[in-house]
Amino acid sequence: MTHSVLEDLQARLAATRRDIETEMETQLAQQRERFRYSLHRGKVRFENDVRELQRRYRVGLLKYIIGARLGYVLSAPVIYSLIVPLVLLDVMVTIYQHICFRIYQIPLVRRSDHIVVDRHHLAYLNGLEKLNCIYCGYANGLIAYVREIAGRTERFWCPIKHARRAADPHDHVEAFVDYGDAEAYRGNLQTIRDAWKD
Repeated sequence: MTHSVLEDLQARLAATRRDIETEMETQLAQQRERFRYSLHRGKVRFENDVRELQRRYRVGLLKYIIGARLGYVLSAPVIYSLIVPLVLLDVMVTIYQHICFRIYQIPLVRRSDHIVVDRHHLAYLNGLEKLNCIYCGYANGLIAYVREIAGRTERFWCPIKHARRAADPHDHVEAFVDYGDAEAYRGNLQTIRDAWKD
């Protein structure tokens, strides 16, 4: 494929992504209306009668634990042991971006855009289910936060596409130069870096 064909494909991919994100926002608005909740300053607010209905579906903690498979119970300490490296990663990456991104003039990544912890507001979850949801929301949000920081770092230092396509590349890859195109790399590196200033 020629360079212009690739650029056209990338532009179409970006446009499609924007269209899908707009459609997702519309669907989320419809879902909020259907399940009768709203967001106020990032906090979920259900209508009172909906919360009462949700509580009817809650499984008591003791019943939940007794009904759990033995393997699930035995694997819980393994799952929760990851909290230590996750928190350490969170602290280290946050410090890294606050130092390095300021030096490189890369916009800081907001944790709150990636780490979303809100499922504990659901009245149909018991305490353990809420804890699990908090943990999963934090862990997956943290990985997304770290990925965005790593993607911005890669865009600044080595904006070159790989020779083969990765399964799920980050969004910044679209701005990278083609693998093997030495002239484009040397000619566009500063332009790619300066794009943060726009």
